[in-house]
Amino acid sequence: MKGIICIAWQIVSFLLFRTGQMNRLKKLEQTEPVKAQEEAIAEVRAMFHRCLRGCSVRVKVKGLENIPRDTPVLYVANHRGFFDCVVGYTTVPGRVGFVAKKELTKYPFLPDWMLLLNCLFMDRKDMKQSLKTILEAIAKVKGGVSMWIFPEGTRNRGELLEMLPFKEGSMKIAEKSGCPVVPVAITGTAELLEAHAPWVHPGSVTIRFGEPFRIAELPDENRKFPGAYTRGRILEMLREEV
Repeated sequence: MKGIICIAWQIVSFLLFRTGQMNRLKKLEQTEPVKAQEEAIAEVRAMFHRCLRGCSVRVKVKGLENIPRDTPVLYVANHRGFFDCVVGYTTVPGRVGFVAKKELTKYPFLPDWMLLLNCLFMDRKDMKQSLKTILEAIAKVKGGVSMWIFPEGTRNRGELLEMLPFKEGSMKIAEKSGCPVVPVAITGTAELLEAHAPWVHPGSVTIRFGEPFRIAELPDENRKFPGAYTRGRILEMLREEV
């Protein structure tokens, strides 16, 4: 009970009481986009840290040294629950945006902040719009922003090791931009909320960053299906964690 109240309070109060800050950053973005985005990310990361502390969530980070610091990357992760984004945002460096579902745009103030954070919205039922989102993500990466995707397309509600197939189209972000792919294995997030919804339980999460690779440097058989290859890499990491 305490956990869900903490999350609700942190997020709702942030959206309601930071509208002035949001408007200031949107104006700043017109002349100094990088500075505005960095300030917005710092604000949201601080709020997410408060959520984790308030919910008594312990985060163990592995493989942080595998993240390149001299180039934007594409983070590719398995998807288990709400806390995946929270843990992801609070552990990676630099400017980063998520490819998120279009349904999030219906919440007041939330889309404005997400756009400041370089997030993009995808309509999973509209192939033309999905392609447009992928092209926008490629442009983001070329502009120095790392992007984060969950190529299962939705949360895996089954067993941890029974990941859904990865959507190959999302890997075009790395293929066309030439950026490194960082596979990410996340365990423990579903046990915080989804296993006890609507309540949040204290617990521990492990997020592990694997060795990066570039799609163009893969063998021919893997380069044709980089989503399946990345899924295999993440599955190997998950097996080592359970």
